[in-house]
This record gives sequence, structure tokens and C-alpha cells, in this order.
Amino acid sequence: MSYKLPSQFKTLAKEYPDVCTAFENLGKHCHEAGPLDEKTRRIAKLGIAVGAGSEGAVHSAVRNALEAGLSKEEIMHVCILSITTIGLPPAVATMTWIKDLIEER
Repeated sequence: MSYKLPSQFKTLAKEYPDVCTAFENLGKHCHEAGPLDEKTRRIAKLGIAVGAGSEGAVHSAVRNALEAGLSKEEIMHVCILSITTIGLPPAVATMTWIKDLIEER
């Protein structure tokens, strides 16, 4: 699956290509640094994005989770689990961000 990178990232990459390359390399090395399998890493990254309340990070994590084979139900379960930690309103907001991407597919 391919998707359009956010325009802000494209601008950053154009203006500071070395920074973006370093960031992408850091992400790759962090992703491969431990014993977790791909699916577990994607669930963890989604949970971190949800907890951070970052719409862009949630979108990225959902795209990567779907590419890794996670189901819609597994992805939504991460949001349900977040309700008691981050609260109902932020969890519901996150669910709308996730549903936007899932409905695009």
C-alpha cells in the first residue's frame, strides 16, 4: 500500500534532507532493536501514538499496522484499551482518526 506523505514532511525533507534521512534511520534501528515480532511492534507503536494524542502519529501507526496484517478489530481494540488510561474523549477522537483511514481502504 502506498500513501501520500504529509506535505509538512515533504517540505522538511526538501529543506533538511540529512535530518530526515537520520530520522528515518533512527526509526528503522529502533524498530529492529529488540525481540518483539512485527505485529507486536506495530501494536505497541499504535498504543504509543494513541497515548501521545498525535493524529499524525496515529495515522502513520495505523497505516503500518494494516500493512503488517493487523485487523480493524485489533486496531480498534487498542483504542478501547486506551479509554481507562487517556479518558473517553481523547480515545473517541483517536477512534475517528483511525476510522478515517480504515474507511479509505
